[in-house]
Amino acid sequence: MQILFLGDIVGAPGREMVIQYLPLLKRKYQPTFVIANGENAAHGRGITEKIARELFEAGVQAITLGNHTWDNRDIFEFIDREQRLIRPANFPQETPGTGLTYIKSSQGELAVINLQGRSFLPPLDCPFRTADLLIDEAKKRTRLIFVDFHAEATSEKQAMAWYLDGRVSAVVGTHTHVQTGDERILPGGTGYITDVGMCGPMNGILGMEREAVIKKFLTQLPVRFEVAGGVTQINAVLFTLDSTTGQCRRVERIRIDADRPFME
Repeated sequence: MQILFLGDIVGAPGREMVIQYLPLLKRKYQPTFVIANGENAAHGRGITEKIARELFEAGVQAITLGNHTWDNRDIFEFIDREQRLIRPANFPQETPGTGLTYIKSSQGELAVINLQGRSFLPPLDCPFRTADLLIDEAKKRTRLIFVDFHAEATSEKQAMAWYLDGRVSAVVGTHTHVQTGDERILPGGTGYITDVGMCGPMNGILGMEREAVIKKFLTQLPVRFEVAGGVTQINAVLFTLDSTTGQCRRVERIRIDADRPFME
């Protein structure tokens, strides 16, 4: 059983890359489940119902979010009725949407959990204790549990992975948009990578136009960030799971860009 996870989709360039390459990736790797982080899918901030539908039609089975979840008002109109779209579970209880969903295949059912870190991000409920509650709930239905931890600090992401080792099948870090090279299987059988990276512009700064970001650092004045153009990339990761135990057996990073063309 395999899970293909696509890193943060940034704007139209990221969506176009996913729509173009996901069929090829599915043919090559034949994943059981496809998940993507879509919190930057609409012009680099948030997501809309139309964009969510486009990604589902392209083959994504579940979309996770993050700190930009609420940046498009459109989301309030559909998040409660779209079970394939989840936001960080440690938002306050009154927040629309849910942080846990299930996706099914002929080989079994996968629980998908979305959490957000608190280091250098807005203070939310504790993601660690929220994870405890959701894992207990998910285990009533399946041993296959996948966690997207949307966080800024590497230390917090590593802490979450070690905290959940042996209790979930995989933990991926998202949010920082730069793919890390530390993919591994922890001693308890949990697959892990600190950050999957992003799908979108390759020569921007985290997907945004370089000039505006550099100006921000030089002047400390407010600037308007726009999604960059030019060449694009896909960053993803593939986990191979034991469908009986729920443990991870293999982790493979995937990169597609101008320097690493897709190979069948």
